[in-house]
Amino acid sequence: MADDAHGAESGGLVFHPMDQFIVKPLFGGDTVAWYTPTNVTLWLFLAIAAIIGLLVLTTSKRAVVPGRGQSIAELAYGFIYKMVEDVAGKDAVRFFPYIMTLFMFIVCANFLGLIPMAFTTTSHIAVTAVMAFAVFFAVTILGFVLHGVSFLKLFWISAAPLPLRPILALIEIISYFVRPISHSIRLAGNMMAGHAVIKVFAAFAAIPLIAPLGIFAITAIYALEVLVSFIQAYVFAILTCVYLKDALHPHH
Repeated sequence: MADDAHGAESGGLVFHPMDQFIVKPLFGGDTVAWYTPTNVTLWLFLAIAAIIGLLVLTTSKRAVVPGRGQSIAELAYGFIYKMVEDVAGKDAVRFFPYIMTLFMFIVCANFLGLIPMAFTTTSHIAVTAVMAFAVFFAVTILGFVLHGVSFLKLFWISAAPLPLRPILALIEIISYFVRPISHSIRLAGNMMAGHAVIKVFAAFAAIPLIAPLGIFAITAIYALEVLVSFIQAYVFAILTCVYLKDALHPHH
């Protein structure tokens, strides 16, 4: 606080782009316990409400000529269904509801985070890690349930020369257990970075001499973030399909 006051008095530029990611109690106070409703809780709930509104309410009275909401819901359904079928195979279609839920939750949370003064829940590793580890444990358990010990053949590259197979197996095991970490950090890192950059340019937009440049930069980055919000949901879903394919077909 003293540094902020000193910066303000000296006419310096003071801004804190990471403050937007602070978890705060929803009804005041300073203590955040596991049961405390927070801004994260609120925006997670709004993301769920957005999914229900888009996929349930807009399709409750389906018409031959769909309206806007029904058209978006049908496009999302067809897009994810085809992705699951193309990437993981037809036998993975039975897991389509889970992947569809993941995609819709992430894309809705990402887009809600673009609303001014909103909170981007997917910028927090605590949120993305839960989804990533859920995928990791689900596909691992599924692999052992379907194939038993044979699932371990996923790590044994029989096409490689015999002396290299143990080394490659070790690399495959390490990369397999790194999956949930990279899966979660990729989403959280991209969402946090984009919003932090927007906040930085917003601070520069307050300076009269470079305000037009700052506003232009904010507009450009915001447009990029709209694209990134969709792409990151797509990447999370398609990687889930890839991991699912490994569980269903573990042979190299």
